[in-house]
Amino acid sequence: MRAALGGVIVLALLGVGAAVVGAVVTPGGQTVVVSADDPDPADDLADVEVVVLHVLGAVAEPGIVELPLGARVVDALAAAGGPTPDADLAGVNLARIVADGEQLRVPRVGEVPVTGPAAPGASSDGRVNINTADAAALETLPGVGPAIAARIIAWRDENGPFRSVDELTAVSGIGERTLAGMRDQATV
Repeated sequence: MRAALGGVIVLALLGVGAAVVGAVVTPGGQTVVVSADDPDPADDLADVEVVVLHVLGAVAEPGIVELPLGARVVDALAAAGGPTPDADLAGVNLARIVADGEQLRVPRVGEVPVTGPAAPGASSDGRVNINTADAAALETLPGVGPAIAARIIAWRDENGPFRSVDELTAVSGIGERTLAGMRDQATV
Protein backbone atom coordinates (compact mmCIF):
# COMPACT_ATOMS: atom_id res chain seq x y z
CA MET A 1 0.00 0.00 0.00
CA ARG A 2 2.81 2.35 0.93
CA ALA A 3 4.61 1.67 -2.40
CA ALA A 4 1.42 2.39 -4.37
CA LEU A 5 0.92 5.69 -2.55
CA GLY A 6 4.56 6.61 -3.21
CA GLY A 7 4.09 5.78 -6.90
CA VAL A 8 1.03 8.01 -7.13
CA ILE A 9 2.90 10.89 -5.50
CA VAL A 10 5.86 10.46 -7.87
CA LEU A 11 3.53 10.42 -10.90
CA ALA A 12 1.74 13.55 -9.66
CA LEU A 13 5.04 15.37 -9.20
CA LEU A 14 6.19 14.29 -12.68
CA GLY A 15 2.94 15.62 -14.16
CA VAL A 16 3.32 18.99 -12.44
CA GLY A 17 6.97 19.16 -13.52
CA ALA A 18 6.05 18.38 -17.12
CA ALA A 19 3.36 21.08 -17.10
CA VAL A 20 5.83 23.66 -15.77
CA VAL A 21 8.49 22.72 -18.34
CA GLY A 22 5.87 22.79 -21.12
CA ALA A 23 4.71 26.24 -20.04
CA VAL A 24 8.26 27.56 -19.98
CA VAL A 25 9.43 26.18 -23.34
CA THR A 26 6.23 26.60 -25.37
CA PRO A 27 6.46 29.77 -27.48
CA GLY A 28 3.53 31.97 -28.34
CA GLY A 29 1.01 33.88 -26.35
CA GLN A 30 1.38 37.39 -25.09
CA THR A 31 2.52 38.58 -21.68
CA VAL A 32 0.33 41.16 -19.99
CA VAL A 33 2.02 43.07 -17.17
CA VAL A 34 -0.32 44.01 -14.35
CA SER A 35 0.89 46.57 -11.82
CA ALA A 36 -0.53 47.39 -8.40
CA ASP A 37 -1.43 50.93 -9.50
CA ASP A 38 -3.40 49.71 -12.54
CA PRO A 39 -7.05 50.50 -11.75
CA ASP A 40 -8.51 47.76 -13.97
CA PRO A 41 -6.17 44.99 -15.15
CA ALA A 42 -8.97 43.63 -17.38
CA ASP A 43 -8.49 46.68 -19.66
CA ASP A 44 -5.01 45.35 -20.55
CA LEU A 45 -6.45 41.97 -21.57
CA ALA A 46 -8.78 43.62 -24.10
CA ASP A 47 -5.69 44.75 -26.06
CA VAL A 48 -4.39 41.19 -26.51
CA GLU A 49 -4.86 40.06 -30.12
CA VAL A 50 -4.31 36.45 -31.10
CA VAL A 51 -4.76 34.22 -34.11
CA VAL A 52 -5.97 30.65 -33.79
CA LEU A 53 -4.97 28.03 -36.33
CA HIS A 54 -4.95 24.27 -36.84
CA VAL A 55 -1.49 22.79 -37.34
CA LEU A 56 -1.31 19.22 -38.63
CA GLY A 57 0.85 16.85 -40.61
CA ALA A 58 4.51 16.27 -39.74
CA VAL A 59 4.56 18.09 -36.37
CA ALA A 60 5.17 16.67 -32.90
CA GLU A 61 1.88 17.88 -31.40
CA PRO A 62 -0.77 18.50 -34.09
CA GLY A 63 -3.78 20.52 -33.04
CA ILE A 64 -5.08 24.01 -32.37
CA VAL A 65 -2.53 26.70 -31.44
CA GLU A 66 -2.92 30.33 -30.38
CA LEU A 67 -0.31 32.84 -31.44
CA PRO A 68 0.08 36.61 -31.23
CA LEU A 69 -1.23 38.62 -34.16
CA GLY A 70 1.52 38.86 -36.79
CA ALA A 71 3.05 35.46 -35.95
CA ARG A 72 4.68 33.47 -38.71
CA VAL A 73 4.54 29.83 -39.82
CA VAL A 74 7.81 29.13 -37.97
CA ASP A 75 6.07 30.26 -34.74
CA ALA A 76 3.12 27.95 -35.43
CA LEU A 77 5.49 25.00 -35.94
CA ALA A 78 7.22 25.75 -32.64
CA ALA A 79 3.85 25.99 -30.85
CA ALA A 80 2.94 22.56 -32.27
CA GLY A 81 6.05 20.99 -30.74
CA GLY A 82 8.27 21.47 -33.77
CA PRO A 83 8.55 19.47 -36.99
CA THR A 84 8.99 15.70 -36.87
CA PRO A 85 12.16 14.15 -38.34
CA ASP A 86 10.25 13.21 -41.51
CA ALA A 87 8.93 16.76 -42.10
CA ASP A 88 9.65 18.31 -45.50
CA LEU A 89 10.15 21.95 -44.53
CA ALA A 90 11.00 22.84 -48.14
CA GLY A 91 7.26 22.45 -48.79
CA VAL A 92 6.40 25.18 -46.27
CA ASN A 93 7.03 28.93 -46.35
CA LEU A 94 8.34 29.38 -42.79
CA ALA A 95 8.39 33.19 -43.10
CA ARG A 96 4.71 33.62 -44.08
CA ILE A 97 2.45 35.44 -41.61
CA VAL A 98 -0.35 33.14 -40.44
CA ALA A 99 -4.02 34.08 -40.66
CA ASP A 100 -6.67 33.50 -38.04
CA GLY A 101 -8.71 30.39 -38.72
CA GLU A 102 -6.32 28.82 -41.20
CA GLN A 103 -5.19 25.21 -41.36
CA LEU A 104 -1.44 24.71 -41.71
CA ARG A 105 -0.34 21.30 -43.04
CA VAL A 106 3.33 20.34 -42.82
CA PRO A 107 4.10 17.70 -45.49
CA ARG A 108 6.27 14.65 -44.86
CA VAL A 109 9.29 13.86 -47.06
CA GLY A 110 7.98 12.41 -50.33
CA GLU A 111 4.46 13.75 -49.78
CA VAL A 112 3.26 16.14 -52.45
CA PRO A 113 2.31 19.50 -50.87
CA VAL A 114 -1.25 20.56 -51.68
CA THR A 115 -1.02 23.49 -54.12
CA GLY A 116 -2.79 24.93 -57.11
CA PRO A 117 -6.29 23.71 -57.96
CA ALA A 118 -6.24 21.08 -55.19
CA ALA A 119 -5.72 23.73 -52.52
CA PRO A 120 -8.63 24.39 -50.17
CA GLY A 121 -11.08 26.73 -51.83
CA ALA A 122 -9.61 26.53 -55.33
CA SER A 123 -11.83 25.49 -58.23
CA SER A 124 -10.68 23.56 -61.29
CA ASP A 125 -10.35 26.81 -63.23
CA GLY A 126 -8.14 28.44 -60.58
CA ARG A 127 -10.80 30.72 -59.11
CA VAL A 128 -11.29 30.85 -55.34
CA ASN A 129 -14.43 29.06 -54.13
CA ILE A 130 -15.75 31.37 -51.42
CA ASN A 131 -17.76 28.52 -49.88
CA THR A 132 -14.79 26.22 -49.24
CA ALA A 133 -11.73 28.50 -49.16
CA ASP A 134 -9.72 28.92 -45.98
CA ALA A 135 -8.51 32.34 -44.84
CA ALA A 136 -5.23 32.09 -46.76
CA ALA A 137 -7.02 31.32 -50.04
CA LEU A 138 -9.55 34.11 -49.50
CA GLU A 139 -6.71 36.58 -48.95
CA THR A 140 -5.54 35.95 -52.53
CA LEU A 141 -8.64 37.81 -53.74
CA PRO A 142 -8.17 41.53 -54.50
CA GLY A 143 -9.20 43.71 -51.56
CA VAL A 144 -9.36 40.83 -49.08
CA GLY A 145 -7.01 40.90 -46.11
CA PRO A 146 -7.05 38.89 -42.88
CA ALA A 147 -9.96 40.83 -41.36
CA ILE A 148 -12.29 40.52 -44.37
CA ALA A 149 -11.31 36.86 -44.88
CA ALA A 150 -12.30 36.19 -41.26
CA ARG A 151 -15.63 38.01 -41.83
CA ILE A 152 -16.35 35.95 -44.97
CA ILE A 153 -15.73 32.72 -43.04
CA ALA A 154 -17.82 33.92 -40.09
CA TRP A 155 -20.67 34.93 -42.42
CA ARG A 156 -20.80 31.55 -44.15
CA ASP A 157 -20.52 29.73 -40.78
CA GLU A 158 -23.52 31.71 -39.54
CA ASN A 159 -25.62 31.83 -42.74
CA GLY A 160 -24.56 28.78 -44.73
CA PRO A 161 -22.91 28.73 -48.16
CA PHE A 162 -23.05 31.70 -50.48
CA ARG A 163 -25.57 31.25 -53.31
CA SER A 164 -23.65 33.59 -55.60
CA VAL A 165 -20.50 35.71 -55.60
CA ASP A 166 -22.74 38.81 -55.50
CA GLU A 167 -23.90 37.76 -52.03
CA LEU A 168 -20.47 38.80 -50.70
CA THR A 169 -21.85 42.33 -50.35
CA ALA A 170 -23.69 41.02 -47.26
CA VAL A 171 -20.27 40.74 -45.56
CA SER A 172 -19.23 43.85 -43.65
CA GLY A 173 -16.42 45.65 -45.48
CA ILE A 174 -17.26 44.38 -48.98
CA GLY A 175 -19.01 46.91 -51.14
CA GLU A 176 -19.77 47.03 -54.84
CA ARG A 177 -16.29 48.34 -55.72
CA THR A 178 -14.49 45.57 -53.79
CA LEU A 179 -16.85 42.98 -55.26
CA ALA A 180 -16.18 44.24 -58.79
CA GLY A 181 -12.43 43.81 -58.24
CA MET A 182 -12.76 40.18 -57.15
CA ARG A 183 -15.78 38.97 -59.14
CA ASP A 184 -13.73 37.31 -61.92
CA GLN A 185 -11.46 35.51 -59.46
CA ALA A 186 -14.18 34.15 -57.13
CA THR A 187 -16.76 31.41 -57.55
CA VAL A 188 -19.31 29.42 -55.51
